[in-house]
Amino acid sequence: MQHLNEDTQSDDALRCFKIIPPKIEEKHENEELVLKMQQEVTVKPHEKNTQCGLQETEDTFQEEDEKAIQIYRQKRIKELKMLQKTQIYGELYEIIENQYVKEVTHAKDDVWVVLHLYRSCLPMCDLLNNHLKILAKKFPETKFLKTIADRYIPNYLDACLPTLLIYKNGQVKGRFIGMDQCGGNGVTPEELEWKLADVGAIESDLEEDPRKTFVALMMSSIKRSSIYYKEAAVE
Repeated sequence: MQHLNEDTQSDDALRCFKIIPPKIEEKHENEELVLKMQQEVTVKPHEKNTQCGLQETEDTFQEEDEKAIQIYRQKRIKELKMLQKTQIYGELYEIIENQYVKEVTHAKDDVWVVLHLYRSCLPMCDLLNNHLKILAKKFPETKFLKTIADRYIPNYLDACLPTLLIYKNGQVKGRFIGMDQCGGNGVTPEELEWKLADVGAIESDLEEDPRKTFVALMMSSIKRSSIYYKEAAVE
């Protein structure tokens, strides 16, 4: 005869379909398994605190990253604005009569304007235009313009050419009229740069007037030549 606690294959089948309750041992095993699973998923207080701390740390890092990105963006925007501000022009522009008021009188606030009155038939005017092209690229924050003299002043005298007029906020801040004031036939870009910097139209890094250096070199050369010829005459 089968014992009451003994199982049969039919009992096992019935238990699989949950028609009859599990065996006592099976119940204990299930309870132990459930208890073990609960213990594994239960977070201990100190572990919970650790997780909170990690979350707070992560949030802090994210905030700091966002601040760093924001600071970088602001810095980059400032750099781009400065770049745009210092690279407005960069060329020697030709203007005609109806552009004078817009380009010179109504130029942007605090922008220096260098206007060259010229005639292309005069070599000195061509020389100055070449030098101004160089300076326009070197100092793009200054507006360099040129216009045929008669467009600006009808019947302007050749003796007054070339003429350089320096403006700021619509006011004349400096003028160089005629060959001598503009530096003469042998004027160099550096010498012209010094003249414009002396008025304030550009910010040059030249430490002294290049013409003084040239004169000093010439005097030194003449002195050496004089000594040489004296020594040669004695011999």
